[in-house]
Amino acid sequence: MSDVQQPEVYWTTPTKHVPNSKLPVLVYRAVLPSDLSVESATQALEHNHWVKGGVFHHFPTHHYHSNTHECYAAIKGHTKCVYGVGPLDDQSEGITFDMKAGDIAVHAAGVAHRNMESSEDYEYVGLYPNGAPKWTNAYGKESEDTTAKAEESRNVPIPDYDPIYGLDGPLPSLWKKAAAAT
Repeated sequence: MSDVQQPEVYWTTPTKHVPNSKLPVLVYRAVLPSDLSVESATQALEHNHWVKGGVFHHFPTHHYHSNTHECYAAIKGHTKCVYGVGPLDDQSEGITFDMKAGDIAVHAAGVAHRNMESSEDYEYVGLYPNGAPKWTNAYGKESEDTTAKAEESRNVPIPDYDPIYGLDGPLPSLWKKAAAAT
């Protein structure tokens, strides 16, 4: 499909404290409906089998979900995200990018993420693949069993649907190709 926007692709690698994933972080720019609201974004992405888990604001705490993939749909304002590092890791090794209203970022289970700086009005919808369990949070702390969390993350199935483009979108093929690579 010629009207499918290819996402920006960012790679993370495991650290001592965070499993991360060999599946890339995908960022799509200005893809949400022009009448942007929580409702319009939710409707557009739920049509593609990604289900709203909540509406959130600036979240500066390093964390990851070992049991589900996640999509952030920016509804208002802007933020600087950092991916791939936990609080005990060298922060310079993280991946940073900006997001603004209309953008989405999709990250695989196990990928650490947080908001570094946000506008006061920053708001996003968190969405999860249809059928995914309620997310669990891990924080990349010394006391957490990263090996077990990494194994759990690797076992989360790759969604059949891209959150923006459905079955014809780039996410399933990009992630399946990355998963098959050794």
